[in-house]
Amino acid sequence: MTALDTTNGTLSQGFRTQQIADRAFRGLTFLCAVIVLLTLGAILVALAWGSLPAFRAFHFDFFTRSVWNPVTVQFGAVAAIYGTLTTSAIAILIGVPVSFGIALFLSELAPLWLRRPIGTAIELLAAVPSIIYGMWGLFVFAPFFARHYQPWMSAHLGPIPVIGQLFQGPPLGIGIFTAGLILAIMIVPFISSVIRDVFQTVPAVMRESAYSIGCSTWEVVWNILLPYTRTSIIGAIMLGLGRALGETMAVTFVIGNAHKISASLFTPGATISSTIANEFTEAVGDVYYSSLIALGLTLFIVTMTVLTLAKLMLLRLELRLRG
Repeated sequence: MTALDTTNGTLSQGFRTQQIADRAFRGLTFLCAVIVLLTLGAILVALAWGSLPAFRAFHFDFFTRSVWNPVTVQFGAVAAIYGTLTTSAIAILIGVPVSFGIALFLSELAPLWLRRPIGTAIELLAAVPSIIYGMWGLFVFAPFFARHYQPWMSAHLGPIPVIGQLFQGPPLGIGIFTAGLILAIMIVPFISSVIRDVFQTVPAVMRESAYSIGCSTWEVVWNILLPYTRTSIIGAIMLGLGRALGETMAVTFVIGNAHKISASLFTPGATISSTIANEFTEAVGDVYYSSLIALGLTLFIVTMTVLTLAKLMLLRLELRLRG
């Protein structure tokens, strides 16, 4: 056997070993993906199975009625769904502009010595437990908001036709609007951090080219940064929306936990997660217990629907950009 044959044999053996390693790695990653799908399916099946007694008792009316009375064993999910969607919408309407401003300041306007401290502080906000936000909202923010801002908003925004109804009502401090504000504070670190990182991926030559022809900072942002990163920005917003939809403890502290629908955002309300957190340990009877599980199934479906629509929107944007 010549030295050349020995070298070829060694290379062939090394190539076969690499192929085996690649197949093992591919199989391991496929197994991880399958485990995620199986877990998701198992959660869905468990929730659907636990919801059967409630659906047998109320049928589709469970999703069309707002009554929630454990004494008379009458339950409906409309009030909780309304509270969940309303607080999340408030959080997105307030949190997204603030997050965009923070990300823009850190990536384009802030001096280098200030970017790291502010960026680190914002990222630390994401690590604060939600129950801390809830306690701060209940004992500090809600009284301050009721004393200084709710009366002013009722006096100045309440008389406005149509939208004025949203800001009428007694200044209780707690309520749907307060819960939305707390959620906005909670999702700002997530959205702003992602948008900031996305802005930093824009090639420097594109910024420099725009500034060299006399573009202002706003023109660079509008014509360079946003078109280049809009798909990722939408993904960041959907990440924050998913966090807002499922938040439990912080909302439970400040929303008031009242199963009713009101035109005013200052009145107490309830979300799906806050209802489950408040009443799950006290549920007596199969129908009551099953109704809470049905609320969990509803939240699962709502969250998956929102994220699926967001994914479809991103796919459409990608296809439009490629076309």
